[in-house]
Amino acid sequence: MSGNKTVVKSLEILQLFYAHERLTLQEMVDLLTLPKTSLHRQVKALEEMGFLTRDADGKYALGLIFLELGQLVAERLDIRRIAFPYMCRLRDEVKEAVNLIVREGDEAIYIEKVDTQNPVRLYTRVGRRSPLYAGACSRILLAFMSPEEAENYISRTDLKAIASGTITDRNELREVVARARMHGYSVSYSELEDHSAAVAAPIFNHRGQAVAGLSMAGLEAHYEDENLTLLIQKIKQTAGEISRQLGYKQQAR
Repeated sequence: MSGNKTVVKSLEILQLFYAHERLTLQEMVDLLTLPKTSLHRQVKALEEMGFLTRDADGKYALGLIFLELGQLVAERLDIRRIAFPYMCRLRDEVKEAVNLIVREGDEAIYIEKVDTQNPVRLYTRVGRRSPLYAGACSRILLAFMSPEEAENYISRTDLKAIASGTITDRNELREVVARARMHGYSVSYSELEDHSAAVAAPIFNHRGQAVAGLSMAGLEAHYEDENLTLLIQKIKQTAGEISRQLGYKQQAR
């Protein structure tokens, strides 16, 4: 059976549970009219991956992984909806592109963007991915992982240069990450694209977890001296406002 057919059959099995809370293997066979041996093999694989669970009576139900995934999807959609007006306001105030990013594995993914009207724009788009070590936009997520998880990532990741300013030294990355966590923001220059700069701050949920990052990005010349101080203040303030909308209770940092 091809990989595509296997995926389709697995989805058909899972869709049975839209209408049925629990099913035996035989009930699934009857509903799908599939060979019992083939179905059993697929059900077993789904159980091993956590998509199905089996009780003492031998009946199957959807696994808790769907609750976790559902919460994750709902949370991300909620963040986009809540963050968007704040992102628009920030863009209008500072005239820079504003991005909303979340972690997906060892990468950051852009899930929302509000572009600037400046004639020279950077290449970013919704759906773009970047490694967690490169650029303030991505690195703010690395900085607010647990220290153990962050160190594990830094130790095992091949730090490849993407642009002229990409950090490729592990000890330097550790120092930059530590400063970002201490001060609540990260700044980068020419790390994902030459002559570009970015500043980012974390967004926290009601549990105090950093679930997203808010960043603004533009040309390096706009991220210097007094202007940089203002941009840092603005990004932290806006990220804090979004966090409070997500139920975050500000604590002394």
